[in-house]
Amino acid sequence: MFHSEEQGDLTLQSKMTDVAVDKTDPAGSLSSTEKEPDDLIEEKNQDNPPAAAAEEGEGAAGGVYRYIKDDLFTSEIFKVEIQNLPKYIGFNDLKKFLNKHGINPHKIKLFSKQMFAFVTFKNQEERDKAMKAVHGMQWKSKVLSVRLAKPKADPILKKRKLEEEVEGGQPGTKRAAGSQEVEENEEEPLNIQIANAVTPLWNVPYEEQLKRKEKEVEGVLQKLTREIGNNNKAMLPWLFVQKEKFNKMCCPLEAIRPSPVLTEYRNKCEFVIGVGADGEDKTVGFRLGKYKGGSCAVVSPSETTHVSSEAKRVVQGFQQFIRANPYAVYSPETYEGHWRQLTVRTSRIKQTMAIVFFNPQKLQEEEIEELKRNLHQYFTEGEGKESGITSLYFVRMGQRTSAGTEDLPCEHVTGEEWIHEELLGLKFRISPHSFFQTNTPAAEVLYSAVGEWAQLDQDSTVLDVCCGTGTIGISLAKRVKKVIGIELCQEAVEDAKANAEANGLTNVEFHCGKAEDVFPTVLNAVVSPNVTAIVDPPRAGLHSKVILAIRRAEHLKRLVYVACNAKAAMNNFIDLCRAPSNRVRGSPFRPVRAMAVDLFPQTMHCETILLFERVDYSSNTDI
Repeated sequence: MFHSEEQGDLTLQSKMTDVAVDKTDPAGSLSSTEKEPDDLIEEKNQDNPPAAAAEEGEGAAGGVYRYIKDDLFTSEIFKVEIQNLPKYIGFNDLKKFLNKHGINPHKIKLFSKQMFAFVTFKNQEERDKAMKAVHGMQWKSKVLSVRLAKPKADPILKKRKLEEEVEGGQPGTKRAAGSQEVEENEEEPLNIQIANAVTPLWNVPYEEQLKRKEKEVEGVLQKLTREIGNNNKAMLPWLFVQKEKFNKMCCPLEAIRPSPVLTEYRNKCEFVIGVGADGEDKTVGFRLGKYKGGSCAVVSPSETTHVSSEAKRVVQGFQQFIRANPYAVYSPETYEGHWRQLTVRTSRIKQTMAIVFFNPQKLQEEEIEELKRNLHQYFTEGEGKESGITSLYFVRMGQRTSAGTEDLPCEHVTGEEWIHEELLGLKFRISPHSFFQTNTPAAEVLYSAVGEWAQLDQDSTVLDVCCGTGTIGISLAKRVKKVIGIELCQEAVEDAKANAEANGLTNVEFHCGKAEDVFPTVLNAVVSPNVTAIVDPPRAGLHSKVILAIRRAEHLKRLVYVACNAKAAMNNFIDLCRAPSNRVRGSPFRPVRAMAVDLFPQTMHCETILLFERVDYSSNTDI
């Protein structure tokens, strides 16, 4: 999944806080390279409303605004521009301001220097409500104005239109920005291009990779130090001492722990299906670029270093099957075609799960059932048998017609229902949608460090938030009195329960639901004198309600935060440490220890562990 978080993307925020998405790194999956119309809001848009597109000759079915004409969900058609915003406000300020007045935006794109923002909504009713409420409203001596905003042009069609204008020599046209760089890249061999796209540090010595990642985390901690000082003046004396000791950081940063394996480490990859960069139709692999950058070309993963040989074998077998099949690949440009994605999950005990994502379009049920029978036959008796698949699923992935992000049902085609993995001497079963760290040997390093930092004993109760298949809690269960896991994905919860039973554990329980809904209730029911929370949320971090519940629970003294993107989790860190207020009740926490663990060699991503401890105002040694 290529890294494309936007600070102002409320869709991303909601997806991540609901824990219904993959929590792994961006290298080697599809999500942000696949185009959905709702994601086309990354750059500054024109001021005029959607109707203006037709005036420019671009509103026809084949124009650069075609995607808003189809019967697909996109908040682009419910977009407004809020003007005359106060100076120095940030994304969170605007979001809170709108929420305070009963307005629920879908996405926000803030241009603070120009003092305006683009805001999209899920439907016309929400948009019109916002326009009526906000227009003329006063905020910090500024009178706000609101007007309709034009949707963003489809990147592929926009790029093609520009290229046609350049080739045609139309007056006033310019060479596309960055087009020279694109041409230079296209001269490189495809294996180099795809390596640069999905594993950008592939040619950097590993020791240097580790230094870069450690430096990134150091920068995050230095920023957190400044933010704590801004939001909790009582901590300034303590911060002053800490900064002197730890190079302007609020706590010591321990040496980064490397991954035990540097190649073929991914146990899960999501491959897009499309037209190959070499012109070969029905290619299974990774995109060279992002749709919003105007590229749909797909390159085989055969020479990528982070994908396992088992996964590559499945890709090759599946590609052979679809090339012999009459159904076309899905086009993110036209929304036509069928084959969309192949997800491959592998384990160290040589089990392999393949999940095929297929757009049914208008096919009859009989045709789909026949296709599933053909897949079954091919991978159990035909040439695909050599792929080594032990579990095969089929998922109907139609057009998105709402803002919902519910998991798509998986139809079991053949083989086992799960694959199994061993981690820290324990056994785990994994379902198609369940989260499991993508680098198993490095996950063992990560979880061992978490167990060490949690300072547990036989009287401890562990709250494992965003627990996935239960890996962290189960790995600690024998050291503590009780483990309580919370997870949104129902499949993962069922896996976690089965995993606890398979490992002979009786002091573990799991609850299914949104962390912000379940956690406060669970926390209030815990009467143990020694409570430790371990949170391993998706990239955007925990919902603010979870942080507020943690702050209120004074008996919770220690929190281990595992962040797959420490920058994105910064607001969580700040809220844990900010001064008490009417909104944030309870004594603050402060960071006392931090460390990076490299789960994603050849990329700039890593996991960061932060240990937070509750400030004890009654102690002379504390603030």
